[in-house]
Amino acid sequence: MSDKLKSDTPVSGDKKPAVSRRELLSFGAYGLTGAALSSLVSASEKDRPNSPHFEPKAKRVIHICLMGGMSHLDSFDYKPELGKLHGKELQYDERPATFFNRIGLIRKNDWAFKQHGESGLWVSDLFPHLATVADDLTVINSMVADSANHTPATFQQNTGFQLNGFPVMGSWISYGLGAETEDLPAYVVLPDARGYPAGGTINWSNGFLPSVYQGVAFNSQGTPIPDLFPPKGMAAGTDLSSRKLLAEMNQDDLTRYGTEDALLARIRSHELAARMQLTVPEVTGLGSETEATREMYGLNNEPTADFGKNCLLSRRLLEKGVRFVQIISGGSFGSPRINWDGHENMVKNHNREAMRIDQPVAALIKDLKQRSMLEDTLILFTTEFGRTPYTQAGDGELGTGRDHNMYGFSVFMTGAGLKPGMTFGETDELGWKSVQDQVHWYDFHATVLHLLGMDHERLTFYHNGIERRLTNVHGNVVKGVLA
Repeated sequence: MSDKLKSDTPVSGDKKPAVSRRELLSFGAYGLTGAALSSLVSASEKDRPNSPHFEPKAKRVIHICLMGGMSHLDSFDYKPELGKLHGKELQYDERPATFFNRIGLIRKNDWAFKQHGESGLWVSDLFPHLATVADDLTVINSMVADSANHTPATFQQNTGFQLNGFPVMGSWISYGLGAETEDLPAYVVLPDARGYPAGGTINWSNGFLPSVYQGVAFNSQGTPIPDLFPPKGMAAGTDLSSRKLLAEMNQDDLTRYGTEDALLARIRSHELAARMQLTVPEVTGLGSETEATREMYGLNNEPTADFGKNCLLSRRLLEKGVRFVQIISGGSFGSPRINWDGHENMVKNHNREAMRIDQPVAALIKDLKQRSMLEDTLILFTTEFGRTPYTQAGDGELGTGRDHNMYGFSVFMTGAGLKPGMTFGETDELGWKSVQDQVHWYDFHATVLHLLGMDHERLTFYHNGIERRLTNVHGNVVKGVLA
């Protein structure tokens, strides 16, 4: 486990703040002066669009991000032909481009598929709990990416670009719509309890957008945010005096250097941290949840407890006004892999990863729906690419793992503004390539922004002589999934 995720200090909803609410609010008297506050406010208004471009269907997002490459052929894209051709050689004229370039024999799906719900949506036995909400899912089976390498493919999934340094989708949405609360960040990240994904914090970077729009990661175990509270034993008066001194130093810097982004972001983060001392223990303390809710999310079972906690916490964060929550399934690569990268043994790998998330994600969808929150919430369930219909093995060999496949794979969406209980697009008979209604990440991002009331061509930020946007110079709204 990453040191960033370790802590011996539990946090509960009834933890007493280091300072009283009265003392904390009085910090405003020692905060920015009127001139500095005016500069901060004007900079914030200047650097962010004021409102959606048109009436939105959704106002908040939960992005469940599967690191490593979930197999579409074993989850949502049923290909009966794989069973008929199991153990046979590929007959494509074109030799597929793969990551390891070891093209073995065709392998059938390792989990049986069944049709579920009134919609008859195909879902495999890999996700028995998600199958129970099949009528709420909008599955895209024709996704494509530009790289079969994890790092650039993950960057593209989150930013629209294969290179790092660009803002992620959560940052763009925070920039475009702002926050609905002043007590929590607009964009919160809930990493896998087993460790950060490859690339670490770059996966929730604000890139060239102002620093206030970067994602804020909560620890998945122990203290949600390190160093949020003063050290034990510090008197409230001492803490308040420290804040006063810090405010005076910040004001001096503003006077000397002006409203530079990094400085404004630092000041704003300190003020947000002060407010979060009251809010974070309340929102992360799950003691107020009923036993039935805890059971539904799988908090009482070891395999699902970690991810279930993150899914439940995401609902609580939305209730407090957080705009964008990203829940990450999967940690770093290497040996052993703790993500969805099933090169060696698909059954072992995907069974382990699916068991962690299947019940919690289904519970999240049901919970939001019964609270009437799914009506204005968008849930995204994505992975950077899919897996190959043939095994990762030598010529003439039938292996147990699958390589990366960027030419066709599956994601799903659910919630506001979507046609539920449907699939969109198709891959070929073996599930290798998208052949109908191809959807690139540019199109996916354009559709997400559209559901939030934003035109992807108008949500821009001027950087290095270019009006940058999430969709680069591409992208079309996928109208076929819209209600």
